[in-house]
Amino acid sequence: MNVGVDRGATGVAVRRSLGAVRAVAWICGALVVLAQIVYSMTEPEARLFTTVASVIAFAVASVCDAFARFGPRAAALLVLIAGGGGLLAETIGVHTGFPFGDYRYTGTLGVEFAGVPVVVALAWVMMSWPALLVGRALAAWLRVDRPVWLVVVAGAWALASWDVFLDPQMIDAGHWEWADPSPALPGVDGVPLTNYAGWLLVAALMITALHRSVGRPRVARELDLRAGPAPVLYLWTYGSSVWAHAAFFDRPAVSLVAGVLMGVAAVPFAFTLWRAHR
Repeated sequence: MNVGVDRGATGVAVRRSLGAVRAVAWICGALVVLAQIVYSMTEPEARLFTTVASVIAFAVASVCDAFARFGPRAAALLVLIAGGGGLLAETIGVHTGFPFGDYRYTGTLGVEFAGVPVVVALAWVMMSWPALLVGRALAAWLRVDRPVWLVVVAGAWALASWDVFLDPQMIDAGHWEWADPSPALPGVDGVPLTNYAGWLLVAALMITALHRSVGRPRVARELDLRAGPAPVLYLWTYGSSVWAHAAFFDRPAVSLVAGVLMGVAAVPFAFTLWRAHR
């Protein structure tokens, strides 16, 4: 048996598989951008399809991105930790009010499990992965040794601050509602502060679990755009959300407040990504 030939063939097969996974990630990333553009240009009653399509495409892109950067184990752990953890947190939240506050889903987002739309669990998957990359990159930018607590703080903020855009948008679309939406952030009516406290708690737990279990952090790998679109999709989500709330959703105050809060993570991350590819 020619061991060298066999190993060479295996290496080629692995590279081709990774190439296919990366291609799927970028195709799904392009579909996310397209779906979100269409969403902003359609009437509210016609936005459900693009909402679900965007979340599914983004989730697939994140899972493929995890696979391409750190292997199949990382992709499986992302689904388990972010998808399973998000579903568990939402199920507890819907039935007990902890940790987000008293809220309910209105049945408009499709298939549900224990009162929680499955697409919501996919939303945790889609944003937890880029948030982890953001957290690792910013921690490395701030300190060379990149301690766990700094990754968790940066990554949890990157994830939780996104909800300042998401919740008002989904409430206006009628997908969920709060029993008592006060007190709220200035300019972000309809969403209680307890929601963001809950998001920070769940995000911190998720980022901690992902950081400790997924791959060895290395900035060159985490910011490599050849591996997948997750870094770009995070920045796209930030920029498009600022624009959409100001120009299309009639929520300029949300655009400002959420733009500042998520910008704490997104702006330095954009600089870090630019510096890595200049």
